[in-house]
Order: sequence, then C-alpha cells, then structure tokens
Amino acid sequence: MNPIHDILVIVDPTASRHPAVDKAAWLAEKLDARLELFVCDTRAAREERLAAHMRKHAQEPLLLDMRSMLESLAAPLRTRGLEVTVATECAAPLYAALIDRTGRTTAGLVVKDTHHHSLAKRTFLTNTDWQLIRGCPVPLLLTKDRPWAATPRIVAAVDPGHANDKPVLLDHEILQHASLIAGRASAELHVLHAYLPVSIIATAMAGTPSVVIAVSPEELAREEEYHRKQVEALVADYGVGPANIHLEVGGPAEVLPRVADRLQADIVAMGAIARSGLKRAVIGSTAEDVLERLPCDALVVKPPNFADLLPI
Repeated sequence: MNPIHDILVIVDPTASRHPAVDKAAWLAEKLDARLELFVCDTRAAREERLAAHMRKHAQEPLLLDMRSMLESLAAPLRTRGLEVTVATECAAPLYAALIDRTGRTTAGLVVKDTHHHSLAKRTFLTNTDWQLIRGCPVPLLLTKDRPWAATPRIVAAVDPGHANDKPVLLDHEILQHASLIAGRASAELHVLHAYLPVSIIATAMAGTPSVVIAVSPEELAREEEYHRKQVEALVADYGVGPANIHLEVGGPAEVLPRVADRLQADIVAMGAIARSGLKRAVIGSTAEDVLERLPCDALVVKPPNFADLLPI
C-alpha cells in the first residue's frame, strides 16, 4: 500500500538552489504522487531577500511575487508529466504556518531543505526544522544539497527492544516508509540497530570503573545473537536479506552517522515520538542526537497516533 499520494514541498524563498524540489519530484515520479510547492513568506525572509538583492542587483527590481517564482519551478516538472500545484502565504511564526499548511492538505510526506555551514561542512538545523520535527503530523524528509546515487541506499534505524521507550508500531512505520521508497525507486534497503549490551550496562551500574569493565566474548556473542533474532523477526516481511542487516554496539548518536557514512547512505529513516500533555513532541535520542551529524538526508517518521498525542 502506498500512503503517499501527495507530497508537500516547503520552498525557501531566500534560497537560490532547491534540492528539496528536485528530490520531491523524483519521489513523485516513483510514487505516482502529486506535488504542492509551498512558500510561507515572512518578514524576516523578505528582509533577507532585499539585503541580498541590494548587494548583487541593486539596479534591478526585486521580485516580490513568490507565486511567479514557484511557477518557474513548477513548469519544468509539469513538462515531465507531474501534477504540480503552487501556493503561498504570509504568516508567522514560520513553523506554525508550515504545520498548519500540512494539516490543511492531504500530504503523506513533507519535504524541506536544510542548509550547510560553509566552514564546518555540516548541517545546522534551524528552530523551524526542529519545530517541524516535533510537530509535523506526517513523515518529514529533510534534504541536503547532495544528490542521491543512481541506485539510492536507504538505511532504516530501528530499535526492536524499545530501549528508548518507543511505541511498538514505530519500527514498522519506519520500515514501511523506507521499504516503500526502496521498492518504488529500486533502491537498496538496509536496516540498522544500535544497542548497548546489557552485560556492559549491568557491569557499569554495579559501580565497576570503566577501565576494568570486562565482558567475555561469549557474553557479547550471545547478546548479539539475541538482538539479531529480534531484528530478523522485525524485518521478516520487508525482504531485507542478512547482508543488509547491521548490528552495531554503541549509542545512536555515535553509530548512526558513522554507519551512514560507511554505507554511503542517501537517506536514513528514523523515528520520532510524542507524549500526551507536553507542549511539544519529544524526539527520541535516535533523532535528537543524530540529525545534525548525519552526512545524508533524514526521513523522520512518526507513530500512527502521533497527531492524537500532540496538545490541542
């Protein structure tokens, strides 16, 4: 089943390049989905555009009509046979307007660019990105200005032991979306589980200094086998072969960026959770600690009842 019939693309009105549009269009072709290109114009965005315009093109008129800009992006996509609509709004705060727009559409996926710092060569997620991660009710693809491979590689990060208190269905949501994209796009699907051996945790909690923690190879092998069986049972219906199942000892913040780099992943799919009664969603450590360090795009997936757990 394909739950993604419509894709909402958040277009940055201050950017000159739009990798989110390119990648969303590619996905729309593979998923037979419609596209909506959306700009929420804010005062800050208008001021940034004006400053950039005055630095480079002070003698030329400044484009104020964002719909015209969106139509210029939509035109070549329509020639490819895609169904594309465009929409603009002026609102603030930006994150609230974007979440509201998502709720007023039938989008099954939201796609948005993130941006690199030119010196550190890493992504700095903005407050808007974080608010979208916390509040967007549908899967959110955060893209970087790095093209996908001809045969993309997707890594689904799962936690079948639910060590991070994740809802039981979340791993299946992650796998369903990752396998859907992989299947339609003829991509490679890998599954990654990062874990800390219980034997090491128990030894550390017993007060043993870390320099003398000693766990036998037999204990570690038994625990790896236990986790492998859990993951194999989880992915049994998703057609993931043993060679594409990766078990790594360590915390998600360290393991996911390292393995994504090693596998040359194009997308890492991970989960985010919400708890009732809080003013904002709570992102599990797999997302909170990892997103800014990933060398690739991130697909943030929510449990099925995510919207119900958000405050009204």
